[in-house]
Amino acid sequence: MSTTGGIPADSARGHGQAERNPAGMASDLGADSGGALDIRDALQRLASSKLTGPLAGRPHRSPSDDARDAAVLMLFGKGTMPRTDAGRSLLPKLEHAGMADIDVLLLQRAATLRHHAGQVAFPGGAVDAEDTDVTAAALREAEEETGLAPDGVEVLGQLTPIFLPPSKFLVTPVVAWSPTQSPVRVMDHGESASVYRVPVADLLAAPNRGSYVHPSGYHGPAFDVGVLTVWGFTAGLLDFAFDQLSWALPWDSNRLIELR
Repeated sequence: MSTTGGIPADSARGHGQAERNPAGMASDLGADSGGALDIRDALQRLASSKLTGPLAGRPHRSPSDDARDAAVLMLFGKGTMPRTDAGRSLLPKLEHAGMADIDVLLLQRAATLRHHAGQVAFPGGAVDAEDTDVTAAALREAEEETGLAPDGVEVLGQLTPIFLPPSKFLVTPVVAWSPTQSPVRVMDHGESASVYRVPVADLLAAPNRGSYVHPSGYHGPAFDVGVLTVWGFTAGLLDFAFDQLSWALPWDSNRLIELR
């Protein structure tokens, strides 16, 4: 699922700050962190956390809104080493924390789509009548879009549903973990252009991070990992997740990443 999903220019977190330095970073990824982290345990804590920052400040669904329930799968896994120079520069630190090959599953929507063409997103979509709940919807959509085998996925919990006024979706992010990789690929080229397991190292590296400004006036965090530029709702969720997990490293929020 994809959406423009920025935040108003006068309320963006980090706007006007030369550097973002999230609290807790040193304790988890610093050289004296004490060894490997329990990735599953960290993701379990993320799944039970409350949204903060711009995501929590989004407009809430009102009784008059004809909103439809939807879900996205925030799937973290293992097995993908960093592809960018900036990501590879973090390997000594991440290897110490047991995070060198942690990745997250993302897809890029087809350029021919009417809405959000070419945008990067988590697998996901609307809850259908056949789905027992939002978790079932997230797993079904991930299988349909990427070929992900759901039996290899451990669902850890859900974040607070987020209302997206442009699409009128009430989106529940479903946090999941898969310590063993299953093959993923584009299942329908009319819907998706590419599917990637994006190394977390590439997303955390400061040279790959910055902010975007949308022509509508919205802006927020963005990631440029070479093969993909992540912005909007998906980048906001990743930014929130990395801060909550205490994985985020200092980055320059004034660095502009062009949308492409």
